[in-house]
Amino acid sequence: MSELILAADHGAVRVLTVNRPDKLNALNRDTLEALQLAFDAAAADDGVRTVVLTGSGGKAFVAGADIAEMSALSAVQARDFSLLGQRLMRRMERMPKPVVAMVNGFALGGGLELAMCCHLRIAADTAKLGLPEVTLGLLPGFGGSQRLLRLSGRAAALELTLLGAPVDAARALHLGIVNRVVPAAELEAETMALAAKLAGNAPLAMRGILDAIHVGGECAIDDGLEYESAQFGLAFSTDDAREGMGAFLERRKPAFAGR
Repeated sequence: MSELILAADHGAVRVLTVNRPDKLNALNRDTLEALQLAFDAAAADDGVRTVVLTGSGGKAFVAGADIAEMSALSAVQARDFSLLGQRLMRRMERMPKPVVAMVNGFALGGGLELAMCCHLRIAADTAKLGLPEVTLGLLPGFGGSQRLLRLSGRAAALELTLLGAPVDAARALHLGIVNRVVPAAELEAETMALAAKLAGNAPLAMRGILDAIHVGGECAIDDGLEYESAQFGLAFSTDDAREGMGAFLERRKPAFAGR
């Protein structure tokens, strides 16, 4: 794994850490490419059932894109940089395994865009989140306007993008940007407990859930319902479904094998 992205396995949970603390983990091209490789590796590893994403240094999850690198880009290069970030984030939200953002500090600009494409987000009560691109004469380029609109609605998306002011974790929770807010001292323990719980669930069932919700969010409800029924039926072909229903009837804890 690149020095830009640290990887550590805790059982079936892989923790990926963006490792540019001197730059508040700002996203440059090399970091985006390293993240792509890290998520590809996690997706391909059958021993990994859940991924946790965080930032190093204690101050920031990811404080944004690397302005020093961006300031030298031409219009064409900027478009390509945007497309690179968007490809990574589409890859993340289409992961067949749950991805949890552990927001341990600033999640601004590209950092909030990175968090929003994770499936679940847990924030420290000290975290600050926002899309301040307008203050630089820019707009979100990694999908921030689109994902915030879908997570929080039109009013919140317009407020955060047009004003560019960050919100605290409590407001982010109210707006639906994050799922949980916990004291900063408890963030790692709470996140790892949630990740371990996810890792204990049936992997193929979780993959079907992730697919169904992703597809359903981008199509008409009748098409989404049809897709859900197909995934529901497919689940009955798995050993995990037999194990799960058998364990329920036998009043024991299931042991899911991912097949």
